[in-house]
Formats: sequence, C-alpha cells, structure tokens
Amino acid sequence: MRFTSEQRLDDGVLEREFTLGEIPGILWTPGSAPAPLILMAHNGGLHKREPRLVARARHSAAEYGYAVAAIDHPGHGDRPRSAADEQARAEMRRAMAAGEPVDEIFESFVGPLVDNAVPEWRTTLDALLALPEIAGPVGYSGMTAIGIRLAVVEPRVAAAGFFAGGYVPRAQREEARRITIPLQFLLQWDDEGNPRQRALDLFDAFGTKEKTLHANAGGHADTPWFEVDNGNRFFDRHLK
Repeated sequence: MRFTSEQRLDDGVLEREFTLGEIPGILWTPGSAPAPLILMAHNGGLHKREPRLVARARHSAAEYGYAVAAIDHPGHGDRPRSAADEQARAEMRRAMAAGEPVDEIFESFVGPLVDNAVPEWRTTLDALLALPEIAGPVGYSGMTAIGIRLAVVEPRVAAAGFFAGGYVPRAQREEARRITIPLQFLLQWDDEGNPRQRALDLFDAFGTKEKTLHANAGGHADTPWFEVDNGNRFFDRHLK
C-alpha cells in the first residue's frame, strides 16, 4: 500500500489517498488509534469521492472514532472502463429510456462486478489491517451485492449495513441465505428504480438471526441523515 496524498481535515480526521497495485482508495482515520475499521462501498457507477459517501465516512471517523476506507471498483471512478463496461452501460441507458426490462442487463454488469471487486476488497483489507492505526473487528457498509459476497467469504467482517437501492444478482440472492453476521438493511420505500417487494424478499432471505430493517419514505436519494447515526450505533454494538 502506497499513500499518495495526506491532509488533516478541519474535523480532525486524517484523509489519505492510496494505491494498492491497480486499486485506488481513500482512508479516513480519527485522532485516536488504533481504531476499528469500516469498509465503505459505493453503489455501481459511482466514485470513491461521491459526496454522500465522503460525508458518511468523515462523520463515522470524527464522531464515532472509526477508520473508514473506500476504493474504486473495477471500471469505476479513476479506473479505466473496458469496452464491455461501456457497452453494458449504453445498453442499460437505452433500455431504461425505452421502458424495457433491464434485469438481464444488470445481471451481465453487476454479477462480474461482484466477482472482480470482492477479491480486491479482501486484498485491501489485508493491507489495512497491517497498519498500526487500524485494528479489528471490521464492518462493511454500502452496496448490497458486493456486501453479501464479502460477508459470506470474509470471516474478518463482523457486521454489515446494506443499502437496498441497487440491483442484486440472482447468485447473491441465493448467497444471502448463508449470511450469519449481524445485519442492518436500509430501504427507501418509494425507490423508483428498485422494486420494494424484491428488497423485502431479500431481507427475508438473509440467514442471520440478527437482522434489522430500516425503511423510510422517499425515493432513491432521499435517505434521511439520521440513518447515518443509526448505522454507526449499529456498528458500535458489534465492533466495540
């Protein structure tokens, strides 16, 4: 892991950009160390510096004492997109504009993203836990499809918070039954792009005995800020 920039923010959080092989990322750490770690994953198509993600990360570090890391998934953010990525995105935009079904397009795009991103998260986790300012246990917060796979294959992840707003491939819907760690599932009740019943069925499928559903009125981007604090209190119960 090589740190490429460093700045102390006005809330006392140390923000450092890093590269790990081809993986670019950001690490936010609080003033106290060592700190438990949250892996914060953006949804498909977004960037590790997406403003809502950065705000959540800084709040978790400054107010709750967590180290928080985000990376750009393959084909996202600062990473090059393949011809297949561009074709899938173009086909998705065309189908949505025409009002056509998009599930199979999402399958062809999100499924490979999960397969490629989860090993990178595990490699990143190896490097982060080797830093003296970070200690276990580890939480995961963000994209559901990636989080399901990571929760199933990575024993160091002790608790997870998933966002229901995003397509979950059929393979991950099946893998959800194998999840045993504590889980908090955040759902926007009126999310225009994600069928409510599918999210509720996924919540039913999670195999863990400790799972909580938080549902709020509003569309995809209308998640109330207080859910950020709810998420941090959830991690406090399981990581501290």
